[in-house]
Amino acid sequence: MIAAIPNIIGWLAISFAKDTSFLYMGRLLEGFGVGVISYTVPVYIAEISPQNMRGALGSVNQLSVTIGIVLAYILGMFVPWRMLAVIGILPCTILIPGLFFIPESPRWLAKMNKMEDFETSLQVLRGFETDITSEVNDIKRAVTSANKRAAIRFQELNQKKFRMPLILGIGLLVLQQLSGINAILFYASSIFKAAGITNSDLATSGLGGIQVLATLVTTWLLDRAGRRILLIISSAGMTISLLAVAVIFFIKDTVSQDSHMYYILSMVSLLAIVVCSSVS
Repeated sequence: MIAAIPNIIGWLAISFAKDTSFLYMGRLLEGFGVGVISYTVPVYIAEISPQNMRGALGSVNQLSVTIGIVLAYILGMFVPWRMLAVIGILPCTILIPGLFFIPESPRWLAKMNKMEDFETSLQVLRGFETDITSEVNDIKRAVTSANKRAAIRFQELNQKKFRMPLILGIGLLVLQQLSGINAILFYASSIFKAAGITNSDLATSGLGGIQVLATLVTTWLLDRAGRRILLIISSAGMTISLLAVAVIFFIKDTVSQDSHMYYILSMVSLLAIVVCSSVS
């Protein structure tokens, strides 16, 4: 709810910008709000999900992100950017009152020792006809076990038992941002134009649609194929695809302008990047 406020102010600053300083300020506020939401939403989804559906429900967050990207691409073909920024205010505005109608995370309530609220929240989430006794006991045991662990100091994170999970957790988040997918998505229209596509905006919207489909498939695959193998395959695919795009555009000025093979290869590589990124 707090994060929605800088998002709304950020979009207002962008939509009514008088110069670039307003755009920078809007982007900064949006970055802060989205940063908080990007961290909080997956944690909330994981904590309210039944154990056997945690992976699939967790990937619904990413699916929503890809649908939002497609909507931005499509709307961007028909409305000016200031109006697009105004439209961005709508989901942020709906979010605040909407959150009054969802329960607090049961695991967080149990951690805070609010046991009555914890059971009520879990019952609302699972349905009033569902017997939650077993899950209540599981969460209580998990919380009790977590509370027994002594708090560690920052210096202790260098111990071997903490080092590897810490490196993996931070490393995956950093690599996600440095993987190049944002450059591809933000500049897709320019890349398509450089590759000789006449209607680059429509092609970009198609690229977003493929991203949604790939994320839908991943949602189905996640609890079947396993996380690690999907990460290995998708990371390898992204590496090869990004390298292909870089080489194709590096040499395109040295080949005949009538050669369409390079353009076809660039399209295939772009699609492969988006699909592999969606899987990862």
